[in-house]
Amino acid sequence: MGATTGHDPAAAVRVSGTIRYWAAAKSEAGLAEEPYLAVTLAEALAQAGERHADRPKLLRLLGHCSYLVDGSPVGGRDHAAVALTEGGTVEVLPPFAGG
Repeated sequence: MGATTGHDPAAAVRVSGTIRYWAAAKSEAGLAEEPYLAVTLAEALAQAGERHADRPKLLRLLGHCSYLVDGSPVGGRDHAAVALTEGGTVEVLPPFAGG
């Protein structure tokens, strides 16, 4: 069962899943993955930012990354509009040369 992103954020249900960091994001985070408990991608990323407040390079990098949610590219969608699913995965893909 997935989360909803209806007009009433208070009614939305937080779900648990995993954030996976790749390449430079993994290096800057100091770990390969960590859990989230969130409704939207924006909320999960905000939580990651709070957990890693002592890693300014990671925080800057997150603003330039591409994201996959459950294997689907987020692209230019508003992160606050991207609902997360129970047991889902957020892949954090930093930019890389040539791509």
